[in-house]
Parts: sequence; structure tokens; C-alpha cells
Amino acid sequence: MAKKSLGQILLVVILGAMVGTLFGELLTLLLPTGVVKEFFLKTAHFGFGPSKLDVTLFTITVGFTIKLNIVGLIGIAVAIYLLRWY
Repeated sequence: MAKKSLGQILLVVILGAMVGTLFGELLTLLLPTGVVKEFFLKTAHFGFGPSKLDVTLFTITVGFTIKLNIVGLIGIAVAIYLLRWY
């Protein structure tokens, strides 16, 4: 097994979270209302709101938010597991 760079690991984790969260959102559309659907709908939001840097010549606004659900966490775990063989 070759040593992985931090960039590769971060990319795989982010892609796993994106695919897992997307799959979770699609799954909630198919499930009937109930406890299972509420479990998959439960999300956590991480990040910071828009911050404004105003310099006389230009203005930059930056914000970042991550929305992660249960299936997204499973996606991260699967991506890390698959990273072992890539």
C-alpha cells in the first residue's frame, strides 16, 4: 500500500461525503413518512456565514457550510475503506 498524500485523503473524504449525502437526500424522497425517514433526514450543518473583507479597491465575501446526514457519514466510511486499495 502506497502512502497517500493529505490532498488525496481529503479529496476522497469530501467525495464520499458528497455522494453519501446525495444518496441520503434521494433516499428520503423514496421513503414513506416515519421514524426511518426522520433518521435519514437528520442533518448537521458545519461552517461559517458570509464574511466580508472590504478593501478600498475591491470587496471579497466568503462563506462555507457543510450539510451532512447519516448516509453521508456512511459514504465517508466507505470512501476511506476503498482508499486502502486505490
